[in-house]
Amino acid sequence: MDLRDYLHLLRRNWILIAGLTAVGLLLSASASLLVKPTYTADTQLFVAIQNSGTVQELQQGNTFSQARVQSYVKTVTSPIVLQPAIDELGLEDTAEQLASKVRATADLNTVLINISAVDESPARAAAIAQAVANSLVKAIDGLESPKAGGTSPVRLSVISPAVAPTTPSAPNTRMNIVVGLLAGLAAGAGAAVLRTTLDTRVRGEADVRRITEAAVLGGIAFSSDVAASPLLTQTGSQSPRAESFRQLRTNLRFADISGSAKTLAVTSSLPGEGKSTTAVNLAIAMAQSGQSVCLIDADLRRPMVGDYLNLDQNVGLTTVLIGAADINDVLQPWGDDRLFVMTSGRIPPNPSEILGSDEMKTLVARLEQVFDCIIIDAPPLLPVTDAAVLSQHVGGVVVVVGSQKVRQQELVRALESLEMVDAKLLGVVLNRLPGKGPDAYAYGYYSSNEKASSTQGAQKAGLRTRPGDRPQNAMTVAGMGLVQDDTSFSAPARRANRFPKGPDSLSS
Repeated sequence: MDLRDYLHLLRRNWILIAGLTAVGLLLSASASLLVKPTYTADTQLFVAIQNSGTVQELQQGNTFSQARVQSYVKTVTSPIVLQPAIDELGLEDTAEQLASKVRATADLNTVLINISAVDESPARAAAIAQAVANSLVKAIDGLESPKAGGTSPVRLSVISPAVAPTTPSAPNTRMNIVVGLLAGLAAGAGAAVLRTTLDTRVRGEADVRRITEAAVLGGIAFSSDVAASPLLTQTGSQSPRAESFRQLRTNLRFADISGSAKTLAVTSSLPGEGKSTTAVNLAIAMAQSGQSVCLIDADLRRPMVGDYLNLDQNVGLTTVLIGAADINDVLQPWGDDRLFVMTSGRIPPNPSEILGSDEMKTLVARLEQVFDCIIIDAPPLLPVTDAAVLSQHVGGVVVVVGSQKVRQQELVRALESLEMVDAKLLGVVLNRLPGKGPDAYAYGYYSSNEKASSTQGAQKAGLRTRPGDRPQNAMTVAGMGLVQDDTSFSAPARRANRFPKGPDSLSS
């Protein structure tokens, strides 16, 4: 992962990071409020040698004092020093308990001893520090006195008496908050990395680019009204969803500059990623650009195109492939544009064999002679082999990736299955993307509020605004132009002159 990936990770998990940071701040602030404040009092002693000899003797005495200071520091917390202080102050603590409240240090290369005492009372802290210092002076005087009698050569003097502190030494609220903030940030970042590592679902473009070098042809945002209104004709022409399919249409043309991919198979790794709605809306977008388009429902396991477009599914692709009907009998016009639909027909017991048959190859070849573009809604790649088999008969394959619907390893397996059959992968379409956030695929021009009377516009154009609506004007084709037919299309029936190149274009 590079710096951009880490920044994307932080943006994707900012709520988690912010939450754990807030928890860290809350815990540190609570600890500062709940802990009783304690006070620290300090005193300082000077160690000297009682000697008034020559300069050399003074230097030797100073060296002796520095050597003895470390021993005196350790003596501070011994019972010989603490017990007299306890007796003097009338404390209930034992020498061991008092030792936990007293601390002694010595500055390097000096003869100074620092004694500090901690207590919940500032006055008692100062009293303990002073009593311990006085007790140390007496203890050292007794320890250093010659056994034969006489004065101790070492003299300790208190040079900085203990004073009752005015502010508590603990808790350090500011420090605790800083520590809580840093700990929360660290925990949030760690949790974000762990979450990203364990959650291998594909969420956005960054995940796809880590998996494959295939082009990302576009991204389609998910909104709450898509389930009720899945078709482009049910949304405003300037809506982000409509613009996303126009962008996909344009990108497909650039992905196939040579124009060899006249037939496109739209598939996905798993069911539920939105391949059928993508195929249907892409066909509508292609037809709106003026192309003659044939949409085929080749998902013979779970056909959905007929349901979305409210078309008869009793006869269709399988009917033609088994020789029970001609192409003219099953193609159904839809809308005012040059869009014709071949539904699935009855579901066969052997979909893979039918889709991989020579009849399917011949069907595609015949349709390519008539239509500018053929879009096939293919089955998902991983559950069955239908899509991989079908991909050998088409000019290009588009894989729909549902955000948070498929895991990265599943997408890898799906792409590998296409590679094994030498399918031409045109690119990947991201579907069900969030409208906002780091995984959004925005075009930056249109607003989601720019829905200009989509339902009325669709009705004026003779398009269905609900799955139950029928087109106001069914379309037939004569020669190379569209001709209005007075009778609305209700069921697949044999009609002449339906195709752009004339009535005989599909007769053989």
